[in-house]
Parts: sequence; structure tokens; C-alpha cells
Amino acid sequence: MKHLLFVFLLFLLSFSLYAQEKELKPVSLEADFFYGSIIEHNPDIQHLITGHPTGMILSYNIKTYGFNEWERLYNYPDWGFSVAYQNMHNEYLGNLTGVYSHLSWYFLNRNLKVSVGTGVAYAEKPYDAETNFINNAYGTQFLSTTYLKGNFVRENIWKGLGFHAGITLFHYSNGNLKAPNNSTNTFALNAGLSYQLDYKEFPEYIPKTTDSLKKNYSERIKYNFEFRAGLNESDVIGLGQEPFYEFSAYVAKRLSYKSTITAGVDVFFSTFLKELIKYRSIAYPEDSLTGEEDYKRIAVFVGHELRFNKIAFVTQLGYYVYWPYEFENRIYSRLGLKRYFFNDKIFATVSVHSHWAKAEAIEYGIGFRL
Repeated sequence: MKHLLFVFLLFLLSFSLYAQEKELKPVSLEADFFYGSIIEHNPDIQHLITGHPTGMILSYNIKTYGFNEWERLYNYPDWGFSVAYQNMHNEYLGNLTGVYSHLSWYFLNRNLKVSVGTGVAYAEKPYDAETNFINNAYGTQFLSTTYLKGNFVRENIWKGLGFHAGITLFHYSNGNLKAPNNSTNTFALNAGLSYQLDYKEFPEYIPKTTDSLKKNYSERIKYNFEFRAGLNESDVIGLGQEPFYEFSAYVAKRLSYKSTITAGVDVFFSTFLKELIKYRSIAYPEDSLTGEEDYKRIAVFVGHELRFNKIAFVTQLGYYVYWPYEFENRIYSRLGLKRYFFNDKIFATVSVHSHWAKAEAIEYGIGFRL
């Protein structure tokens, strides 16, 4: 499933960007070294914080210059792919190798670059009940991973060579696909060099036009229906993976090229809760559970979509109005990517459903809007 997540993300980011045959694709390469610390976001991983992680990031960037309208509206961002190697300097965590698709935005006269990458990582030493039970952070060999990087950059200082330095935050988790899943976050300082392959022939930036700025992208309210599914497991090791199914109905109002607001209802059929309720009713009689409590949940939510051409970054905040079994808390969030097809009538999504910083599931969805 992790492989599918990564392939899906690459597809989302690349599908629309290759649409123009005559578009130039200037390329830059980057190499970073980083040194950091594991953040103790959960006391359960305290015993795994014994050293300072080190590693490298190699990046392949496609630089935009305004050929497509979305590039002009977002100040000519970069997009591409990166590979990160991280030595956790802990014998139980081992080393991690991640492959990412990323997007970078520029600010402060292109001296500040903020990058977000998401993909899949290979954990050298995941949890094993017999050989590595101390690693309660990574329950699977393949993990979903995200990085957030903020850099001071100076590009093409001398014959295509440039320099950058800043901070990076790495997150590794399996999205509760399998227990244990306490995850890790690494905060690091990074510095490196860049090289622009086409520095002599870099195209002129195409400016925003008056007609483009005056365009009205607002739409009437659209009605959306979505189905999501996947696998996950409770925090009880060995209880087993179970499928989940979710149905959503919501309204969406596009306000501008970049922004769409949403509000609606989620219905959750999370069968891992059914097994967890049975387990706790026997193992913890002091909880006064009968084992017959309803595992289904119903929630209302509000959200926002940040559009990049046919791609949208989705954020939602929800509240369970029907919550018969008190799992985690009543407030949840959803972060993900959406790709629109066929004049925005059909869409596919991948998202993370979580309670504050604790992931419940990675969701794969498909939907349509009227």
C-alpha cells in the first residue's frame, strides 16, 4: 500500500505538468548535508533518542518560468523529485532512505525557498517481536514520509553554482497501517550546493497579465460525494489489520483560482474499532464495556482546498457528532492531495485522517461532484 501511495503522489504532481509539448523544462540539481535531533513528541519513544541524526538530501528540480498560468500565480515555483538518506544514530531505528516528490515556493525576492516533499521511506530496522521489539516507532519496513524545508538561497552565483542553508523537518510514520506506529520527527540544520544546468539559456520569466489577474474563477456551490477506503490497525500489537470504509457528502464553493471552501458530513465504518472494543471489554473490565458498543462514527467538517491547476491540497477539521465509543478525541483533521479529472467532475484523493498529531489511517478515495 505504501508503494501505491508513492506512485499516486508522483502521478498527481506530474500528470498536468507534462501537458504542454513546447514547454521548456530548465533543471537544477541540489545536494544537502544535515545534522539534527529527534523531537520527543511522544514519551513512548524517549528510549530511542540517543544520538543526532545525520544524512543527505539529493534533489532534481524542474524550474518554472510562467509558461502555465498557475506558475505565474504562485511566483514561479519549482517541482521535482528528491532522495534523502538519514542515519538515526540509534541501533534500533537504524537508517532510513526516502524517495519524495516535492514542490518549492519562493519568497523575499526569491531569497527564501520553502519546500514540501512527500513519499515513501525504507526503514532498515523496523519493529520485530523477536529481533527488534525495542523499536516501537516503525511497525513496517516501508513508511510514509514528509519533509518541510526552509532555506536561504542564492542561485547561480558563479557559472550555475549556488548555495543554500536552512532548516528541515522530517516525519516518518506508517499511518497506523500496522502497530506499533509511534513515528519520529527529526529537526535538522541543513546546508548545500545547487547547480543550474541551463543557466546560460534560462528563459525569461513570463509576467502576470492584466487579463489573467482580472479573471473570475469563482463558481456556484458544487455538491461532492466521495468514497474512501484502506487498511489500519489499533495500537494493540497483534490485534490485526482491518479494512475501513468512509462515505462523505459535502458542498464546495470556489472563491478564486487558489481557494475553495468546503463543509459536509463524514460517515466512518472503521472495523478495527469493532475488534478493539471486543478486546478492551475482556482485557480491561474496569472500562465497563460490554463489547457490543457501536464502532461507527458520524462527523461534520469544514475545510479548504488550495488549488494548483488540477491538483488541490486539502485540509479539513471535523467533529464527531455520533461517537458511541470514545476513541482518541472528538476532533479530527484530514490532510491530503486531490486530483481533478474530466472538467473537474471526477476526482481522486489520498489523505491522512488523524487526531491532533496521531494518525488513524491513510485514506484512498474517489469521488464526483455535481
